[in-house]
Amino acid sequence: MKNEMFVEFASVSENESFARVTVASFVAQLDPTMDELTEIKTVVSEAVTNAIIHGYNNEPGHHVSISCVLHEDEVELTIKDTGTGIGDVNEARQPLYTSKPELERSGMGFTIIENFMDVLEIISSPETGTTVHMTKQLSKKTVSK
Repeated sequence: MKNEMFVEFASVSENESFARVTVASFVAQLDPTMDELTEIKTVVSEAVTNAIIHGYNNEPGHHVSISCVLHEDEVELTIKDTGTGIGDVNEARQPLYTSKPELERSGMGFTIIENFMDVLEIISSPETGTTVHMTKQLSKKTVSK
């Protein structure tokens, strides 16, 4: 089975919960465990929040896009913005690093994503935006008789 969806929405913080619920509803057809679903919702929140706060400096009038591809037991997620981009992706991936310390950000977004997903790829450059591509292998459930 392969299924996919694409959604684009305004870069306002109120849409972070919309993104979480949308992806969770779509992924639910693979019957993930509650832990897997919680982890997927968390990474969506982190990536969308990063796009809004860091990519677009919390300015409305932009868009965040999400594509999600479902395979037999794997979820492939891509979250993209066309904002300011990341100058040094390796630095941004370091735990506790934040480009917005004045906002009291924890700097753990990419670390959380990396811990909850099997693969994390960040493609970014200044003034062109950021694409966060992630995959997660879901556990295979056995049917009890």
